[in-house]
Amino acid sequence: MNAAARVRREKVRIQAAGMFEESRSTTQIASELRVTEKSVRDWRRRWAAGGADALASTGPGGSDCKLSADQQKQLAEMLDDGPLVHGWDDARWTLARVAELIERCFGVSYTLRGVSYLLHRMGYSQQVPTRRAIERDREAIASWHRRRWPSVRGWRRRRVPGSASRTRRVRSCDRR
Repeated sequence: MNAAARVRREKVRIQAAGMFEESRSTTQIASELRVTEKSVRDWRRRWAAGGADALASTGPGGSDCKLSADQQKQLAEMLDDGPLVHGWDDARWTLARVAELIERCFGVSYTLRGVSYLLHRMGYSQQVPTRRAIERDREAIASWHRRRWPSVRGWRRRRVPGSASRTRRVRSCDRR
């Protein structure tokens, strides 16, 4: 969450403090500020204990990063070198590999989700590799799709207007 959003939310809590002084109901405050009644009850409890100062922002949430800024720079350089340099047999970084690299180089353990958050904070994003065989023959693929695919796909019943039900109509048998 960014600083602007934190400031916006703090302003709403301060508005609520003014409404608490006017003895407005929780429902009325929640409706007017477009927040939940639970939030208003929590704010009212904090306000009663410490006044409007108790509703001030406490800063960004979450825990501090386990790696220092210098270690993050070193990690970025290692990631840019690629996984082959660090002993893996292909050129793909996975969260597990990055976690292992961090553990190996800095002695700090991360969960996969923690690695994902760390990489996001460092400016990395998820990438999906495009894998194409070097030997790929486009003409052979097109030919296979034209000739072989219809038989592999199988016969499909043509759509006809009617009922969506798979039952058959009852045939009347008059045996008189």
